[in-house]
Amino acid sequence: MAAYFAFHHPDNMTQIITYPADAERAQGYAAFSRTGMDLFRPLVTLRLPQGDMRAGAALIEQAVAAGTAVILSCRPQEYPLVQATFDIQTEETLLTYVLDRSRFEPIINVLVTNERGPNNLPRFVIQQSDGNNRMMAASAGLNWLSPNFGEISVNTSPNYRRRGWGRSVVAAMVNYLLENGRTPIYVVSQQNEASMQLAERVGFAYRGIQHILVQAVRRIPLHN
Repeated sequence: MAAYFAFHHPDNMTQIITYPADAERAQGYAAFSRTGMDLFRPLVTLRLPQGDMRAGAALIEQAVAAGTAVILSCRPQEYPLVQATFDIQTEETLLTYVLDRSRFEPIINVLVTNERGPNNLPRFVIQQSDGNNRMMAASAGLNWLSPNFGEISVNTSPNYRRRGWGRSVVAAMVNYLLENGRTPIYVVSQQNEASMQLAERVGFAYRGIQHILVQAVRRIPLHN
């Protein structure tokens, strides 16, 4: 995700601050991206200089003005510095699953249809009638799509769970990504056992990659 938002998110929706600012090769960066996650708070993806807390603190100070509210993604090893410089409102640890192609088997479900999501990326859905209205029973979309990877999102209405429909729409999205030369990625909260099981049944495997997603406000420094 950090690589996507640094290199592939639309330029007119992204600002990158590198450290050191005048270096030929950056040691770290902070990418500010406007996304559909929040209209008012940018998504900030951090890659702090490795093994240098002072440089990491300098990058955060340079990139994020005091009092700024953000949604921020970082690696676990960077989180202590984030905790020291931000007031954390919510915190979530996310696990990255990558498709094991040897375990993936396509699922044929005639209820699945292909349409465009709000971000104009493909979305596979199952719709059902609810009285006079059609409702989304299950859907799988893409949080982002780069030249090499695509991160899948899935949502199943509580009334339609345990029918295999979530697995059907995710499998359809996996097929789409493979046919277009991308590696499917599935990111899930470590608290969401049901989503982990869905991923594993489709053929995803946890690769030991974690990142921490927080809602936070840059702390205003105290001066003596």
